[in-house]
Amino acid sequence: MSRHDAAPAPHAGAPAPAGSAAAATPAAADAPSREHLVLASGLPRLEARVLLAHASGRRREWLIAHGDEPAEARAAAAFAELAQRRRDGEPIAYLTGTREFLGRDFEVSPAVLIPRPETELLVRAALERAPHGARIVDLGTGSGAIAVSLACERDDLRVLGTDASLQALEVAIGNARCLAAQALASSRLRLLAGNWWEAIDPGETFDLVVSNPPYVPAGDPHLSQGDVRFEPSQALAAGPDGLAALREIVAGASARLQPGGWLLLEHGYDQDVAVRALLAGAGFTAIATLPDAAGLPRVTLGRRPE
Repeated sequence: MSRHDAAPAPHAGAPAPAGSAAAATPAAADAPSREHLVLASGLPRLEARVLLAHASGRRREWLIAHGDEPAEARAAAAFAELAQRRRDGEPIAYLTGTREFLGRDFEVSPAVLIPRPETELLVRAALERAPHGARIVDLGTGSGAIAVSLACERDDLRVLGTDASLQALEVAIGNARCLAAQALASSRLRLLAGNWWEAIDPGETFDLVVSNPPYVPAGDPHLSQGDVRFEPSQALAAGPDGLAALREIVAGASARLQPGGWLLLEHGYDQDVAVRALLAGAGFTAIATLPDAAGLPRVTLGRRPE
């Protein structure tokens, strides 16, 4: 996913979530309208409506239809706190605790990178190349967006997600229980702790290896700007050139892939040449780079020779 894009788990003391008592507290007759809260928040209207929906336990469509009505007192107070935190830079996804990915709502927290649309390209590319009954490992699964999505999209796939962060794994397990409970219960979807290849049993091999690893250079100024400031640094930065994790994954991939198996990697928009060189140096064939929706090189893949 693009590490420089803005993109949201609730913090301790956060406003009451959707469906809470905040939505039921009556509004005073002279209370500001819902639309007034949106317009006076100092936020883009879409962002403000997302936060007001979360604070009041109402769908955005309902809020728009009832925008001229007074806001409930507790919802207005909760919204004011959320709006302030957003003005201070906190990502929308962390404020609401969810992020949509491939049509599913994933739980997110500051322990995981926020799923972004660019990573949907990685999942689609994997699905296109996965034979029936394929075994797939998602290295550095984070929220589980990739691994859970793969397991949900095709019930013939056997998917393993790994992460070095136990906090991230807790989020991934929660998403798996919510979105792919049957796959998790049957062990068709597994989630294990460990750094890159360390989590995998010796001798276990796969038909596909996928990863959206850290790939931002450690000194990149974007790390101290915008929403990225709030995301886990270990999921963003990877050495002076941003290639440290990618090197480690590529170096161990051939031993973990079946002959003819695919390695698919997400990377920065300016790293495609370097990643293709890594794959070529490791003996991969059919190397190619896929563009994201903005036309930027985003996913590079290669195949282990038969």
